[in-house]
Amino acid sequence: MIAYVTVGADDIARAKRFYTAFLPALGYDLKEGADGLSFALPVPQGQLPMLPDFYVKPTFDGRPSSAGNGVMIAFQARSQRQVRELHAAALAAGGTDEGQPGFRAPYSADFYVGYLRDPQGNKIALFSSNPADPGRDG
Repeated sequence: MIAYVTVGADDIARAKRFYTAFLPALGYDLKEGADGLSFALPVPQGQLPMLPDFYVKPTFDGRPSSAGNGVMIAFQARSQRQVRELHAAALAAGGTDEGQPGFRAPYSADFYVGYLRDPQGNKIALFSSNPADPGRDG
């Protein structure tokens, strides 16, 4: 099981604007510190954390952050409508489009996804695979 994912960011304020445009809508809480941003799903009392957590941090070695070639982080939305709304919100918050929301039949008949890049260039996917989604527009 993956415990956490970390991406580097040279401008934490820009990264915060981008990631808070959609992660809170997916249930993530934000904690800020001198070491960057920590997003985690809330943990009900007496239960184990839902993993993975997601961190946005400056690099440890002080060199500029870079996006990994071939690396993508996917976040699951509740519906196709939410994918569209959060994709638009992330673009308005400084992201760049890497693929408008829509069905991607090669993956499955119900795989609805929008792709974007954060201000640092990290690739992000927002997806829903709910076959009963009443917003199905495919």
